[in-house]
Amino acid sequence: MGIQAGLIIRRAASEIFRSALVSCWFMFLTFPIMVIKVNPLERTIEWRWMRLVWIGVAAFLLSFVWRYLMMRRERGSARDESESWQARLGKRIRDDRKTSYALLAALGLFMVLFPFTFSSYQTQIMISALMYVMLGLGLNIVVGLAGLLDLGYVAFYAVGAYSYALLNHHFDLGFWAALPVGASLAFLFGILLGFPVLRLRGDYLAIVTLGFGEIIRLILENWNEFSFGPSGIAGISRPGLFGVDLSLDQHTIYLYYIVVALVLVTIFVVGRLRNSRIGRAWIALREDEVACQAMGIDKTRTKLTAFALGATWAGFVGCIFAAKTTFINPASFTFMESAIILSIVVLGGMGSIIGVIVGALVLILLPEYLRAFSEYRMLVFGASMVLIMVFRPQGIITGVRRRYQFRLSESREAQREKDAASA
Repeated sequence: MGIQAGLIIRRAASEIFRSALVSCWFMFLTFPIMVIKVNPLERTIEWRWMRLVWIGVAAFLLSFVWRYLMMRRERGSARDESESWQARLGKRIRDDRKTSYALLAALGLFMVLFPFTFSSYQTQIMISALMYVMLGLGLNIVVGLAGLLDLGYVAFYAVGAYSYALLNHHFDLGFWAALPVGASLAFLFGILLGFPVLRLRGDYLAIVTLGFGEIIRLILENWNEFSFGPSGIAGISRPGLFGVDLSLDQHTIYLYYIVVALVLVTIFVVGRLRNSRIGRAWIALREDEVACQAMGIDKTRTKLTAFALGATWAGFVGCIFAAKTTFINPASFTFMESAIILSIVVLGGMGSIIGVIVGALVLILLPEYLRAFSEYRMLVFGASMVLIMVFRPQGIITGVRRRYQFRLSESREAQREKDAASA
């Protein structure tokens, strides 16, 4: 016992010393930014030493906690994932119908009453979060299920938005008429992207899809006669309700319920696709492309279907985005949008519908609700993302494969027992 206690004390002292070094290093790095404040008008320098002290204390504590958690992770790495509390909680929710129905009812009631409980600003934020839920579920088809790394997903998003904007500007086409048109055009663009990349995977596929997204953005930015260039398109009509004249707040509530309905449809369709024949083909393609082809699965059709169906949902959301903002320009469809959508899929858990939903809500809502931290909110947000990906590299909620159990009928089992007894 004495030797073990001595080892524990020695290990703790070592970790404290390392955390102190990390603290000193952070104090050195942040000294010019956090301590020195220059006023050029009055030609004075303000020395904010207390900030340096707080940074040192915070860095020390965070480093010590980090090392402690990493040590616990190393000790518990041998445990089966199925024994974790997340897995047990998920299994209990899935198996207990009363609990699942109660949670769904509470969630449904919350979503219905949300625009009447919170302000219009909060409703706008929730609309944006739900739009990213749809984008994440669409990209989840391509990346999470089919295993095709797509960095140009924002291109289909732009196709949907500009489809509605141009149709509304030139032909005065309404939202509901342009919605299927935008989705159809995104579907066709998904096929056009799929054909050149049929033989590509991994890094090469990522580079090509990234180039495709940039090509679309540059065309929209430089083709002034078609897309109005960097100036964009303004005055886009909001969704109509049987000719009723709605105020801005009423339009917001109306659009909120439209997005909620489309999210429910997306969840249903993506869930059915995942458990269908084409969904199992996507998963087989993701796991082993050679074995997938050897099993008789048409690799070309499988890839094209993944790209096309994933792009369709981006087209839907693009139309909603144009109707929500009433103004679009190419600056809204940069690579950062693709990176955010991909982060939602990876953070939530690739292949998991619930994980993507949670990832979208966390990634979009968290920066908004961290505004109380002012200039430090993105630092806190970034640190939170790092912690999640370090301790949950498989995502917040991992995708659970559907299990099939085959059982003999009772008559056949009885016959086998009789045969065994007679023998």
